[in-house]
Amino acid sequence: MKGAVAVSDFLKRTWAEINLDALQDNYRAIASSLSGNSRVMAVVKADAYGHGAGMAALAFREAGAAWFGVSNLDEAMQLRSAGITEPILVFAYTPPSEAANLARLDVSQTVLNGNYARELEESAAAAGVQVHIHVKIDTGMSRVGLPYHSERQDGDTLREIEAICGLPHLIGEGVFTHFASADEEDDGGYTRRQFNRFMEALGRLEQRGVTFRYRHCCNSAGLMRFEDMHLDLVRPGIILYGLPPAPWMQGMLPLRPAMELKTVVSMVKTVPDGTPVSYGRTFVANGDMRLATVPVGYADGYARTLSNRAQMLLCGQRAPVVGRVCMDQCMLDVTGIPEAREGMTVTVFGKDGEASLPVEEIAELAGTIPYETICLVGKRVPRVFRKNGEIAGRLNYILPEK
Repeated sequence: MKGAVAVSDFLKRTWAEINLDALQDNYRAIASSLSGNSRVMAVVKADAYGHGAGMAALAFREAGAAWFGVSNLDEAMQLRSAGITEPILVFAYTPPSEAANLARLDVSQTVLNGNYARELEESAAAAGVQVHIHVKIDTGMSRVGLPYHSERQDGDTLREIEAICGLPHLIGEGVFTHFASADEEDDGGYTRRQFNRFMEALGRLEQRGVTFRYRHCCNSAGLMRFEDMHLDLVRPGIILYGLPPAPWMQGMLPLRPAMELKTVVSMVKTVPDGTPVSYGRTFVANGDMRLATVPVGYADGYARTLSNRAQMLLCGQRAPVVGRVCMDQCMLDVTGIPEAREGMTVTVFGKDGEASLPVEEIAELAGTIPYETICLVGKRVPRVFRKNGEIAGRLNYILPEK
């Protein structure tokens, strides 16, 4: 049967297919665009943006990744457990009491401010270890980091960084900042001002005898737009997974989306004119209608805001979502797809033959951004990894393989 699923491959209800070839092609496209001796720190936080951090990191390593970036210590431990031996930087907060674990795992920690650095130093000293750190300088994101806009305004920051780098149990190997609006087509020169502040701070620190092996500031949008800002490392995130940081940046690099979300038709029925569909009866059939129920809902990451708005692909055609999206299921109007049958594969986003339904479209209809849409694909949705068209691995969060 065309479109039917083979249950011998893996249990198919709703699943995400991850194209490892696309991940590696995206990595190589990014790496080949870099200037000077800049290297890639592959950002695999948030379970590699929902793609499965272990398998994604191994694919990036095979393609040449020199560093990995994560949000927290647990994510770093996950990479080490997956066999990643390359340097890892934790971007956000780790309790200073974890200094011994940071050292044991050889994981670098971001220093958010002077108080944090002193607490981390105290914990490292008590454990008899040294911790590698990257100092975060806030040049205009106003999230975390030591603020720097000018020496006159933020001279205390320079003195604080000098003091941090003198702490005996902290090894100041890196320094970085984060751009707030590099993905805006016209940001009024804000990104350039952030970069200039960062470089001025580094120059002032060098005058004080403080230097760093790794300087980095470019996120995905930054590395695509500002070649002179690549420095020693760049930190691509969303573009590793084949999506541009903003719609206007489409085509600036040859990227391929690596995730497709699939489900199946669980039931097909015909309902008469005037039949209400789903909770709240927000949709009423305006004539005899064939409905297909699919087992995907907001508990799987398919937003309730897509009710009566989105479409899915079935047999290479678009089928509208009708009625409210439920926790575990939703309904499609397949009146115009007479071949629709139970057991057929449905594409929630991705490709079905020549037909395409990009995740950007789903995100826009849901009132959000593609970053959130892929990150929210639920943990009861298994990831199926493909390499050269064949299944290369599976990840079931509920029933992990032993």
